[in-house]
Amino acid sequence: MLEFDGLLLNIYDSLSLWFASMGIPIIWLDLLVMVFAGAVILGVIAISVLFLVWWERKVSAHIQDRLGPMRTGKHGVLQTLADGIKLLQKEDIIPDVADKKVYFWAPVVCFVTAYMAYIVIPFGKGLIGRDLNIGIFYIVAITSFTVISILMAGWASNNKYALLGGMRSAAQIVSYEVPLTLSVIGSVMLAGSLSMVDIVKAQGPYFWQWYWLPQILGFGIYFVAATAEANRTPFDLPEAEQELVAGFNVEYSGMKFAMFFLAEFANMFTVSAIATTLFLGGWQPPLPGLSFIPSWIWFFGKTLFLVFVLMWFRWTYPRLRVDQLMGFAWKFLLPLAFANLFLTGLGVYFFG
Repeated sequence: MLEFDGLLLNIYDSLSLWFASMGIPIIWLDLLVMVFAGAVILGVIAISVLFLVWWERKVSAHIQDRLGPMRTGKHGVLQTLADGIKLLQKEDIIPDVADKKVYFWAPVVCFVTAYMAYIVIPFGKGLIGRDLNIGIFYIVAITSFTVISILMAGWASNNKYALLGGMRSAAQIVSYEVPLTLSVIGSVMLAGSLSMVDIVKAQGPYFWQWYWLPQILGFGIYFVAATAEANRTPFDLPEAEQELVAGFNVEYSGMKFAMFFLAEFANMFTVSAIATTLFLGGWQPPLPGLSFIPSWIWFFGKTLFLVFVLMWFRWTYPRLRVDQLMGFAWKFLLPLAFANLFLTGLGVYFFG
């Protein structure tokens, strides 16, 4: 059977020949391919977020022994779509005392950052926007812009609660970025590559050969730090409703608020997809005999399981205090991350 990436290559070659025969510069084909890939990724994000918002409502409802949304569509499946239409119709209110330019661009930067991370995520065999040879380095770098957008929103709103939320986010993300990056390096050392595709291919065809086993400590550190990076409970201090009445986005309404909301759920999927790629074999089935199931189903299945765990965290654990949050990162996760890096280095040196 022709692999998906081979099929795409054959289509591209055929289009190249047609463009050449028509005298059209090949750069226009490359531009068309980039626009098409961007539109597909945007569609994946939109559909994923629509599903995840509905799913979280259902998960929280069942944990709390209730039904959740049931009226709009069968079992409430259209409720998120209805909420999106409602947000489109809401008035876009800008506070008079806000820094209007920064206020406007903050949600745009937040969403674009979440969107750009999807470019190097391999959703299946051959299903990747661009296989960069520095893929994981690109993701670590681009996701750091999230804190800038939240700081922009907090400062530009000219609201003390928004500013406190923005400053909390800066402290939190900068702190947890260090152990998260160190935990990622372990898988990079084992694979010998920064490419997301190469890291998946370097993991064996059996689930006990995936990096979750030799990197069990790194996997745990990554998942905890990624929970904090995504501002998820018990690390959701930047938007703590009980203390900061929604924090950095308290002054936002309509589609600007929706963009922050969309970025939050997109980031939750992103951190889970990265964990799937680095530690759970990516698109590979747990056993070679199960390879008849399409690769993208395996990838989304693993990723959605991790998303479910993040949702489980939210509706189980209480929020930490700020001092507990910072102390946990610097006094506990960081030493563990260095220990994992040291042990991985020894393993690669003696057995690699």
